[in-house]
Amino acid sequence: MLIGTKAEYIKTAPVMRELDRRGVTYRLVDLGQHSNLPVSFRTQLGVREPDLRLDSQTDAASIGDAVKWAGRLMGHLRSRKHTRNQVFAGLGGVCLVHGDTPSTVIATLMGRRAGIPVAHLESGLRSKSVLHPFPEELTRRAVMRLTSTYFPPNGAAEANLRSRFGGRDIVPTGHNTSFEAVGHVWPGETEVGGPALITVHRVENLHRRARLVDLVTTVERLAQREPVRFLVHQPTENALRGAGLWDRVQASDAIVGPLIPHDEFIKATAAAPWVMTDGGSSQEECAVLGVPTLLWRAATEREEGLGVNVVLTNYDDRLIDEVTADPERYRRPAALPEVTPSSIVVDRLIELS
Repeated sequence: MLIGTKAEYIKTAPVMRELDRRGVTYRLVDLGQHSNLPVSFRTQLGVREPDLRLDSQTDAASIGDAVKWAGRLMGHLRSRKHTRNQVFAGLGGVCLVHGDTPSTVIATLMGRRAGIPVAHLESGLRSKSVLHPFPEELTRRAVMRLTSTYFPPNGAAEANLRSRFGGRDIVPTGHNTSFEAVGHVWPGETEVGGPALITVHRVENLHRRARLVDLVTTVERLAQREPVRFLVHQPTENALRGAGLWDRVQASDAIVGPLIPHDEFIKATAAAPWVMTDGGSSQEECAVLGVPTLLWRAATEREEGLGVNVVLTNYDDRLIDEVTADPERYRRPAALPEVTPSSIVVDRLIELS
């Protein structure tokens, strides 16, 4: 299993716990795209330390950092022998990758270079636009071409795969493993009473000054009306500083701070009157928790919660104000699905090994 980001740890943790429960051995390789992850983070998820860390110099919190990080890792592709022996410790089996990040692409290339079949968790999501979202859609297209086994999280993703790769191994999981990740840390029913939450981090929103100005203006406006907590990813802070907007954020009425541990975030989400996010994982988590959610994007490739408790804003201030004025009409009862995607994934991985 090759992963490199915080979100990938969270979403593959249910699979790792299921492998551990069944006594199935596996090799865990951390590619280090998000290197500053404390031991407590893995402990909270119930997963062990990686067998190998390929890069732990610094988080790839900017495009420049990401390019340098990717360049360092590409050295491990210099020969099939090196990749197989150094990355995979001479082992065979299946190389499990996840999602649509730079780590996903590099992990897939490593599996292919070593001659090991690649299985893609959360496969088949498509926006149909090469440049939106960027670079996630390009990542998905590249990884799907190189994958042997696909684990689509929903019907739309499965249909996308069958239309393009119908003759390959497609194993529907019913839901995304993020649903199981929520259940692992969520204590149950939570009373609404905390501040509203805002978190934004996608490339499509961070590298357009007009979009950043709109974000800051929205945070200022909403925080004047009610308690708002703005959880800031490091790339988001970097972008706001670069655009000269960070002082405005800090001067707003919002409670501004860094990201918090996953279990705290889930509890804060469940207690929030509403959430505004551009994250796919957050959309899925909010769908499980039934929290009124403003998706701060023009489009989404995910169907979880849409038309129920998740509202696609298309950056429309009037729609944002309408939802936040009466969020309770969008709230739904929290419901964890009965299906366990991790069991389906592990069943297939065992068959393939």
